[in-house]
Amino acid sequence: MLTILARKWWVLLINGIGAIIFGLMAFAWPGITLLTLVILYGIYCVVDGVTALMEASVSDQQGKAWGRMRFVGILSIAVGVGAFIWPGITTAALLIIIAIWAIVRGALEIIAAVELRNVIHNEWLLIVAGVMSILFGVALLVRPATGALAMVWLIGAFAIAHGLLRVALAFKLRSLGNALAPATGR
Repeated sequence: MLTILARKWWVLLINGIGAIIFGLMAFAWPGITLLTLVILYGIYCVVDGVTALMEASVSDQQGKAWGRMRFVGILSIAVGVGAFIWPGITTAALLIIIAIWAIVRGALEIIAAVELRNVIHNEWLLIVAGVMSILFGVALLVRPATGALAMVWLIGAFAIAHGLLRVALAFKLRSLGNALAPATGR
């Protein structure tokens, strides 16, 4: 299973790059309108969901960790589609949705990392991403009235940092795959 996971390192890379692009766009357009933010967030969630489903598909087994990644993928896609269906969503509702999504996703990332610690190396990157996701969600819930610009920057910073961690994990998996290749005769 480790060899299969290492071969799919590029899925994590796509996920991380998508998050970084979303974050950079949030910083590049500081006067972004709420409608634009909702659309960008919807695109990010759909990309995140598709890549999470691709990550979950690397397992030949129906393990709990992969089932949770499927749930993360479906949840992210549903939230992204919801952003497209209800683009007139209020700032408070958007913050609550983003916060809950971040907390659930973070918790599931931590659980998956713990369960996969014997399968993947450097699982701590996934744990850090999960903790960061939870802290981000809690920060949004605790301080929802920080202003639209601060919200955009907080979301952008989270997306960039989370994306960088996913990219780092992707390259760790790629290195692992290269190291395993001679042993498996690929």
